[in-house]
Amino acid sequence: MLRIEVITLFPEVIEAGVSYSIVGRAREWGLVQIRALQLRDFADGKHKKTDDEPYGGGAGLVLKPEPIFKAVEACQPTADTRIILLEPQGRLYTQSLAHELAEQAHLILICGHYEGVDARVREHLATDVISIGDYVLTGGELPALIVIDSVVRLLPGAIHSPESLGQDSYADGLLGYPQYTRPEVFRGLHAPSVLLSGNHGAIARWRRLQQLRLTRTLRPDLFAKACLTQEDVALLRELNAGATEP
Repeated sequence: MLRIEVITLFPEVIEAGVSYSIVGRAREWGLVQIRALQLRDFADGKHKKTDDEPYGGGAGLVLKPEPIFKAVEACQPTADTRIILLEPQGRLYTQSLAHELAEQAHLILICGHYEGVDARVREHLATDVISIGDYVLTGGELPALIVIDSVVRLLPGAIHSPESLGQDSYADGLLGYPQYTRPEVFRGLHAPSVLLSGNHGAIARWRRLQQLRLTRTLRPDLFAKACLTQEDVALLRELNAGATEP
């Protein structure tokens, strides 16, 4: 069973986010144990102060190292525990990293807040520093929930149809294909006829073509890194020649 512990100033945010849908069911089924620790519980002094003014001056407050180190130690990490600090300076979170974390037994997520976290946490405590994108949030709680959701859904048994994981966007480096359902015609808009043909080979071919087309158009950065098969190259030639319906 995967054990995830989140160190945060707002444990109620984490608890609310992991109580529903796939993550909530995975907890009920005993596939994952998730616990949110209140950082203030590990702070010293009467006022349980977790932040202070930055050395050298500047606006805002910085989370102190002592309560964070104590909170992590209370989680009893082993040599294999991944201690993850969530902050903008980290490496970009990807689906491949989600797969990597899903294979671990113990994750500790540290949620930053205010103007950041004392750098000694990043330099001497965290095993990983992760960012979910090039933008600024109020704290690390939302990034922590994103990491939890993306990891837990990969655990064996978390999703009723495991084969659907292979159809996810980014599963093979490409965006997912478009999905349609009933009604066949909605306000004059038709679902692609190939999807109603019953020809599984044609459907698979159409879906792969859509993945290639969408990724090349919407995410050229992903497309440039994708590992394409000979069949993919042939489909792209048809797409370039306009011989295949988009």
